[in-house]
Amino acid sequence: MQTALAQTANESTPSLGSVGGAIDRFISSLGYGLYATLVFLAAAVVGVLLAMLVKRMIKRTLLLSRLPPNVADLASKIAYYFIVILAALSGLALAGIDVTGFAFAGTLIGVALGFAAQTVASNFFSGLFLYIDKPLQPGEIVELPSLGIIGRVTEVTIFSTRIETIDGRIMRIPNEDIFNSTIVNLHRTVARRLEYRIGVSYDTDLERAINVVKSVLDSHPLVLAEPKPIVYVDNLGDSAIELVALFWVPSWKWLEVYRSLLMEIKLALDREGIEIPFPQRVVWVKTPLKLEPSETNVLMRAREPLVEEAAE
Repeated sequence: MQTALAQTANESTPSLGSVGGAIDRFISSLGYGLYATLVFLAAAVVGVLLAMLVKRMIKRTLLLSRLPPNVADLASKIAYYFIVILAALSGLALAGIDVTGFAFAGTLIGVALGFAAQTVASNFFSGLFLYIDKPLQPGEIVELPSLGIIGRVTEVTIFSTRIETIDGRIMRIPNEDIFNSTIVNLHRTVARRLEYRIGVSYDTDLERAINVVKSVLDSHPLVLAEPKPIVYVDNLGDSAIELVALFWVPSWKWLEVYRSLLMEIKLALDREGIEIPFPQRVVWVKTPLKLEPSETNVLMRAREPLVEEAAE
């Protein structure tokens, strides 16, 4: 009887030991999980606080650099989310979680997004450089020779620029195209020099023609007195003598003057009887033409209806 009880006790001892081991393992795993959770939360909190601090510093620095508020806000948000994601991954690594898979997946996603958003990124960085360099500002008249565009800038954003052309169209141009092109700012200087090339016939009194053009320039209210307008003979062309008129106008009125003043010069030359010739060629035949009898008969027959019609 005692032997049976001892055997039963011996058989029950391993089962109690296994239960205790399971409890110990559960407690240890629970403690490790709590530890890992606390480590992750601590890293996340530190990362969020650091991200908020960096976000404020970047935004304040960009605003002090006189960048537009939307650019400063966008750049600070990008830095904020980048630091938060980095802190989250660091917290997972400190908690003992393998983040290799996350890093690999993030790399693939980053490469895919890089190829997909290459143009967007290029426009973004081009817009950022345009904000820093400031070659054009809203309200200024600019010319983009490589794009064949001239007009007034209405808006500059981080991805594109809007220009109102001289014929009243609103064009949205990617910042990458503007950054890679030559920008001619026609607004920032106080005055701009204009140039006319005027052809007169060879029998014209040149001093009289020059005085007529000068009188028109001097009488125009938007032509600056200093520097003085200049009119001179520049070229002896095939069909005309070419005069050049150089004068300065206010930069914000140059297009208006350029369109109207040339017509005033033309009318003044017409009133003075000064001819503006058009290209022409004079052909001299060195030897006289000789017609064969058959060709003469053809010409005579071609003229007969005209003679009969005139006689009637």
